[in-house]
Amino acid sequence: MGEPGRPAESVRVYRMIAGIWIRSTMAYRASFAMTTFGNFAATFFDFVAIMLMFSRVDALGGWSLPEVAFLYGLSGTAFGLADLVIGSMERLGRRVRDGTLDTLLVRPAPVLAQVAADQFALRRLGRVTQGLLVLGWAVARLDVAWTPSKVLLMPVAVVSGCGIFCAVFVAGAAFQFLVQDASEVQNAFTYGGTTLLQYPPTVFARELVRGVTFVLPLAFVNWLPASYVLGRPYPVGLPRWVAFAPPLVAVGCCALAGLAWRAGLRSYRSTGS
Repeated sequence: MGEPGRPAESVRVYRMIAGIWIRSTMAYRASFAMTTFGNFAATFFDFVAIMLMFSRVDALGGWSLPEVAFLYGLSGTAFGLADLVIGSMERLGRRVRDGTLDTLLVRPAPVLAQVAADQFALRRLGRVTQGLLVLGWAVARLDVAWTPSKVLLMPVAVVSGCGIFCAVFVAGAAFQFLVQDASEVQNAFTYGGTTLLQYPPTVFARELVRGVTFVLPLAFVNWLPASYVLGRPYPVGLPRWVAFAPPLVAVGCCALAGLAWRAGLRSYRSTGS
């Protein structure tokens, strides 16, 4: 029960399904505005907690508030984009349990695109907006000598970070083919991962930093690019050029996640079997 690689068809199906949900959402504009603001406010309180922490200390792991805000903004924006685009993947386990995944399998469209676009939640733009605002605030307060390479690295890091988080979403969904009630395990790596990246690597144990660099490469979302921009030592003593490796890491993660998805889909057996 594999899924052939049809990128153009997948994009077309995704846009069509997401467009249906967007039109449905915009039919109730007041509700959309309130839910988007609620999404914005809920994530904003995460940064408020960091600001309250800095009301008691001048630095966290040797990092100032604008520097931590820079980490927060990069990871928050990247994760917000991934959550907006493909966050619906976390509900796959529910579809497997109740058998509604079978209805997607009989449609002449890529299953991954259908699952990713299902119940597309435009309100998640609130998280993206909040991350961008914090990032802008941090950039305005950082004492950084901006060079063309540093300026270019910022959008590259955000887009690559989005790709890495998308891969984690897909890989987590593939795991739910085997363990159907594993959405919380997936959330530990997605929502938990972005929370981890909001803080400097210097506050964590070296083993954990190694794990999120070489095993689950979340460090490429913001720790490594931010270290280059801020002129700080890299985690675990990596060479300077790795700050520009996030696009390659994102492509590799997406390729591995695609293989995991295909393997999970082939192993799926209908609830009626």
